[in-house]
Parts: sequence; structure tokens; C-alpha cells
Amino acid sequence: MTRLAPMFDFAERRRRLDELLEQEGLDALFLGVSSDLEYLTGLERNIPTFGNVSYAHGWVAGAFFRPGKEPTFLLPRMFAEFDLPHGAPGELVVVNETDDGRSMFDKVAKSLGDVNNLAIGSRLWGETVINLIRVFGSPRLLNAEPLVNRLRRVKSKDELEVMTRACRIVDETMGAVTSHVKPGVTMHELVEHVEHEMRARGSRAPSFTTHIFSMGMADERESIDDRGGLPLREGESVLFDFGAVLEGYCSDFGRTIFCGEPTAEYRRAHQAMIDAQAAGQAASRPGVTAAEVNRACRGPIEEAGYGPYFRHRMGHCIGMDVHERPFISEEDQTPLEVGMTFTDEPSIMWHGKVGVRIENIVVCEEKGGRKLNSYPVDLVAAG
Repeated sequence: MTRLAPMFDFAERRRRLDELLEQEGLDALFLGVSSDLEYLTGLERNIPTFGNVSYAHGWVAGAFFRPGKEPTFLLPRMFAEFDLPHGAPGELVVVNETDDGRSMFDKVAKSLGDVNNLAIGSRLWGETVINLIRVFGSPRLLNAEPLVNRLRRVKSKDELEVMTRACRIVDETMGAVTSHVKPGVTMHELVEHVEHEMRARGSRAPSFTTHIFSMGMADERESIDDRGGLPLREGESVLFDFGAVLEGYCSDFGRTIFCGEPTAEYRRAHQAMIDAQAAGQAASRPGVTAAEVNRACRGPIEEAGYGPYFRHRMGHCIGMDVHERPFISEEDQTPLEVGMTFTDEPSIMWHGKVGVRIENIVVCEEKGGRKLNSYPVDLVAAG
């Protein structure tokens, strides 16, 4: 169901977009149905599916933006009929099955006037891009994703409030699921418990594929698909990685539960992770680059001797998408800004020996990062 969230000032977001379009010398912008379009207009995306959902003239779906003008939406009838119960947040052209979709698309596009420099969504259908090039006579194309990301990466007070509630959903879900971790349970069963508990607490959908797997025994079962259906044994750890969606915003969360009495190695590795997470959070100050924050997070893990098994990065920014830029990773030189939200998710994955992970969402503030999660980070023993 499409819902236009009233708490966000979409007009102000579009005003800031207009400034960027003019700064970049862009005549127009076309976005498909996406997180960027939802951010700018409130037009809610559908929940993704494994296979493609297609409609007649589906390639037209999206909206044209021009500086100083309200967006014009083109949508196939099936989308407008069933996924737009509250109407479009702007002028809407509905393309019926028997319409000439190409002619209608051309008419709206040409109403913009001369377009020599065009920004487009990075995940448009190839057919859409082909028709945009045709109708505008091979304009200079620019990827719109980095452009809109400059608006999205710093979160407002209202956005942080929603994300904090999305984090509360996963915190409470972890508390509800912990008692199910015992010898004999399968990872598939734990996934079902997690997704049920998130839905019961108001999550629209998982923010990404729920990952729950076991590690730590010498005969470790490598295939996630295979081991997902196998019973948990004492001496294995269970690594949780899941997220909720609330009002268009994502959370991303991780914890480790040990089945049985944790070994000294597990306790040492888990403490190194706690230290790493705290170091990354403390380093998350404005002006510090993402790469420097990642390096601070890696430090305690390398000092403890687990460097080769930190196979991940510290994290990634998060908001309306579960993975957003900048990445908190060694290659990213973006300076942090107050209000950026990102994951702090160090992990140690030593196959056949140790598997531990912790993940919280952090917001950058003047004196360092602040967690949006409240669930304890301690290593839990179960079973």
C-alpha cells in the first residue's frame, strides 16, 4: 500500500534538489520508482520480489523533475490502480494497457522543453534509458544516485526518530527470539521466528534477506542452504543479521549467541569485537573520513590477532536503503558529517574455529557516534 508520510517536508527536499540540478547544469531529472523517488516525493516503493513483476508499458514508470517545477509522474494503469491508493504527489499521467505508451512518454518528455543535460536514476530499465536517449536526442547523461545521495546522507530529526523506532523493532525481536536458540533448532526455523517477530512489531518487510547461520566447529557446514536445514549443535555459535523497515526507513542489526558454554577463544574474540565496535563508534566524528573510522574499528581486532578473519568492513551508511554511500570502508575517503547514519558491524569469521558478530546503527555527532540500538552487546550462552 502506498502511503505519503506526512512528517517529511518533501517540498523542501525538492527545493534542495533544484539547487543541485542548477549547480550541476542539469536541465531535467528522470527517476523510476525507487528510494530516491520516495525520498523526494513520498511515492512509496513496492516490497521487492524474487522475480520481476511486469505490466504493460511498465518501462514508463517514474517521474520527470525540472528545476522550479512540480514533478510529473507517468505510471502504468496497474501500478496507479493498485499501488497508489492516495493519489500521486504531483501531476499524474496514467498509461493504460491499450494506450500508445511510447507516444505518451514522448509527449510528457517534450513538454519539458530542450533537455541537453539529463540526470537519470541508476537502476532504470534499459528500455527506459533507450527511450530517454531517443526522445531527447542523445543528451549528456549523468547518474542521479550520487546527486540525490548528497541530500539523503544527512538525516533530519524526523528521519532519526523513525530510524530509532526501526532499531527498536529489531532490538525487541532479538529479545523475543533468543529463547529459541537451543540444540536441535534449524537456522531456517530461526529465520521464520525473526521475520514473524519483526512483522508483529510493525515492520513492513525485512530490509534485506535475513541471514542467520552457525559457525565454529571443525566440520563446519559450508553451504548456507544446506546448513540452514540442519539442527544446531552444542559448541556452535549462531550469528544473526537482520533488519526491519518502518515508514520507508531501514534498520540493520546483528548479535551472536553461543549454543552451550562459550570457550575461552570465543570469549576473547567476542571481547575484541566489542572493543572494535566501541573504537569505531568513538572515531565517528565530523570531518573524520570513512576510511579512518574503518581503520579505528579494525585496530582492536588486529591487535587481538584476528585481523585475517575480519573479512568485512566496519559498515555502510543506511536510511531508505539498507546499503547507502558512503561506505565505512578502507577505500572511502568521504568525511563524515553530523547526522550521517551508518552501521558499526565488526565480525570475526574464522572457519572451523570462531564466528562472532555485533551490529548497531550509529549516528555521527560532534563528540563521536551515538547508537540508535539499545540491545546489549554481551555474548549470550543458550541451550
